Amino acid sequence: MAERFGSVWRFLSHNKYWIVIFLGVLIVGFLDDNSFLQRMEQEFQIRDLKSQIQEYNDRYESDSRQLRELNRNPKAIEKIARERYFMKADDEDIFVLSDDARPTVIANETTE
Repeated sequence: MAERFGSVWRFLSHNKYWIVIFLGVLIVGFLDDNSFLQRMEQEFQIRDLKSQIQEYNDRYESDSRQLRELNRNPKAIEKIARERYFMKADDEDIFVLSDDARPTVIANETTE
C-alpha cells in the first residue's frame, strides 16, 4: 500500500505542471461558462440569427415596394383584390381553376 502511494506521489510530483495544464485546458475548454463549446454554440446561433435578419430585411423591402406601388397606382389595389380575394366587377364572372385532384369515391361494398 505504501509503495502504491509512493509511486502515485512520485508521478504527481514529477508531472505536476502537466496535470495543472491539462486541468486548466479542461476547465477553460469544456467546463467554464465561456468555454470553447459554448463559444461554438453561440457562433452557430449568431449565424442563424443573421440569416433570419436577412430574410426579414428582404421581406421588408418587398412589402415596402408593394406599399409604394399601392399608394401610387390605384389599379394595383384592384389587381390585388382580384387575385387574392377573388373580387370582381359587377359586369364580369370569375372562374377559379384548381390543380387539386378530385377525391376518389370508394364504393361501399357489403357482403351478405
